[in-house]
Amino acid sequence: MSDTTGTYQPPSRPASTLKQRHIIMIALGGAIGAGLFVGSSAAIAAAGPAVLLAFVAVGLVVMLVMRMLGEMVTAIPGKGSFVAYVRLAHGDGAAFTTGWLYWFFWLVALGSEAIAGAILLHDWINLPVWLLAMALIVALNLINLAAVHIFGECEFWLSLVKVISIVLFIMAGTLYVTHVFGPGVQIPRNVLGHGGLFPHGAAAVISIIPTVLFTMIGSEIATVAAGESAEPARNVAHVTRSLGTRIVLFYSLSIALILMIVPWSDIVPGHSPFVAAMQAMGIPGAGACMQVVVLTAVLSCMNSSLYITSRILAELARHGDAPAVLHHYGRQHTPVNAIMANSLAGAVVAFASILAPGTVFAFLLSCSGGVILLVYSLIVTSYMVLRRRMADTEQAACFRLPFFPAVNLLTLGGVMVIFVAMLLNASQRMTAMASLGTTLFFIVIHAVRGRMHPKA
Repeated sequence: MSDTTGTYQPPSRPASTLKQRHIIMIALGGAIGAGLFVGSSAAIAAAGPAVLLAFVAVGLVVMLVMRMLGEMVTAIPGKGSFVAYVRLAHGDGAAFTTGWLYWFFWLVALGSEAIAGAILLHDWINLPVWLLAMALIVALNLINLAAVHIFGECEFWLSLVKVISIVLFIMAGTLYVTHVFGPGVQIPRNVLGHGGLFPHGAAAVISIIPTVLFTMIGSEIATVAAGESAEPARNVAHVTRSLGTRIVLFYSLSIALILMIVPWSDIVPGHSPFVAAMQAMGIPGAGACMQVVVLTAVLSCMNSSLYITSRILAELARHGDAPAVLHHYGRQHTPVNAIMANSLAGAVVAFASILAPGTVFAFLLSCSGGVILLVYSLIVTSYMVLRRRMADTEQAACFRLPFFPAVNLLTLGGVMVIFVAMLLNASQRMTAMASLGTTLFFIVIHAVRGRMHPKA
């Protein structure tokens, strides 16, 4: 049955839970992935120096969504994932659709990242890609089946590698552009000497916004992980206050330094712009170092994907929106059946990318690509509903986002702009339409279930 009033805790909460350092790194690691280290090259090549405006704008949207989510969790702690707050604000139908869409998004990510990691490992281990992909899924399955603090510890170190890499890059890049070492660089020529700030026009900046957004998705995982910590409300409040600023700084500073060190026209889509910048600075072993960092990012994404999909699936099962067997928790207080089910489903997606990359896998990617926009929209609207509903209660003090509701409407408008940009971009239009179809599919499934099994 749906539980919309009480505070939920997994059965027999263990004494060993996630610590604040785990939550912080899970949040940072979720937002910093291979999309920044490699995928950002496509955005730079498409928009030129103006790509920095897109990164800052999208970073602000993510920061505001995280702030809203954090305030809801602080006001009503212990409810579960953000799907629980969508349920409180909009009812079971919206929660059903949101939960399954989010699960589907990260399931496809799990399968695709398994193949990406296997391809990277194939350069070092001469085994079939499919076998390496399955080995990665099995290894991370075992980590997630273990006690939650083991997952947290693994994710902490994987995320730490990414964070340290970015910090070292920013430090080295800053010293290079300020002529502390190296032959020096002509910043105005690199930034503006190859077509100006908008070499492909303002429309190109709008068209890359979806690509930029998908490099930043994942920080909301921390609010779910905080529910398995000793002080969920305190940890969520701490993370959401600072996370957005850190993400914007990491992304914007990294991209800005790349643009200053390497002419944007030299960036090749699909090749890491970080490697290009490090090679320009004369840093030895740039390619090998980045390959290790990207592999770490892939493993971190897989680890987080398996974690979040299992928790979402278990929560859906708890509310009757998924088979009840998926809510079973084992001796280590982890949702064993949900983890196993997601591992198998992720393996199916991975095999689809090998056996039918241009048909089945392409279809799955298209159907999942834009659903995160609906999820973010529902987080924003849920915040608006719950803040108004609790205006005269003690929890009202937890809602501190200024300029309410104008800033919420602006954030919602920003999400809508991203979706419109996808519709206007020929290469992303099919993803936008397929994502709408996926959303409609789950809405219809919920409606049919409601007719077949009406609640008393």
